[in-house]
Amino acid sequence: MLTAIWPTHWSRTQRSNATLVSALLLMVGVVAALGELLALLPEPIGDHASEFAEGARTTLYLTLISGAVGLALGVAAALARTSAHQLLRSLASTYIWIIRGTPLLVQILFMYFALPVLVPGLNLPDFAAAAIALALNVGAYNAEAVRAGLNAVPRGQAEAARALGLPKTRVFTDVVFPQAFKISLPPLVSNFVALLKDSSLAYAIGVVELTNVGNRIQSSTFQPVETLLTVGVTYLVLTTLVTQVTAAIEYRFDVEGRQK
Repeated sequence: MLTAIWPTHWSRTQRSNATLVSALLLMVGVVAALGELLALLPEPIGDHASEFAEGARTTLYLTLISGAVGLALGVAAALARTSAHQLLRSLASTYIWIIRGTPLLVQILFMYFALPVLVPGLNLPDFAAAAIALALNVGAYNAEAVRAGLNAVPRGQAEAARALGLPKTRVFTDVVFPQAFKISLPPLVSNFVALLKDSSLAYAIGVVELTNVGNRIQSSTFQPVETLLTVGVTYLVLTTLVTQVTAAIEYRFDVEGRQK
C-alpha cells in the first residue's frame, strides 16, 4: 500500500491524504496515457490502442457513476430497512430481495430491452441503462452492508445521546451514522471494486467498454490471446489503482482501529 512510502513521523491524516491524492493522480495519468503506452506494443494491440484506451475510460466512467448512485441508494435502502415504518421496511426488503436474487446480466438486459416495453417511450441509451442497472445492483448490496453497520452500533450510545438532550436527527448524524459508516466501509469498498469488474457485463447491450472492445478486436484479428491478455491486464491495473484509493480512505478512518 502507498501509505507505507511516506515518512513515519507523518500523522495518519497526512499519510492517508498523500496516498489518496497520489493514487488519484496516478489513476488519471495512467488512463490519460494508456493509449500512448499501448501504441508501443505490436499488433493487434498497438493498432487498436486508442480503442482500448477509450474502452477503459468508458469502464471507469460507468463504474464511478453507478458506484456513486449505488452508494446513495444503499444508504437510503438501509435507512428504510431499519425504519420504524412497516411500508418503508417492506419496500426496502422487496428491493433488496429482488436485486440480490436475480443475476446482474438479467437486470441489465431487462433495463435495456424490457423496460421500454413496459413503459412506452422510455428508450434508454445503452450507457444509461447499464449505469442504472449497475447502480440498482450495487445499491442492494451496499444497503445490507450499511444496515449491518447500523445494527452494530450499541443502542446504549444512542440512548445516552438522547438522555443528554440531543434531537433524533443529531443523534443519528453525530453519533450513530459515523460509527456505522466506519464499520460498513470495508464491505462498501469491496462492493465498489467488484463493481468495476461487473461493469464488463454492459457489453451485452452494446456499451463500448473495455470487454466489448477486446471482444470486437479479437473477433476481427483472430488473435484472442494477445487481445484478452491486454484486456485482463488493463482491468488489473484499474482495480489496483482503485484499491489504492479505497485503501487510503479506509486508512483515513482507521477502520482497523490501530490509530497510528
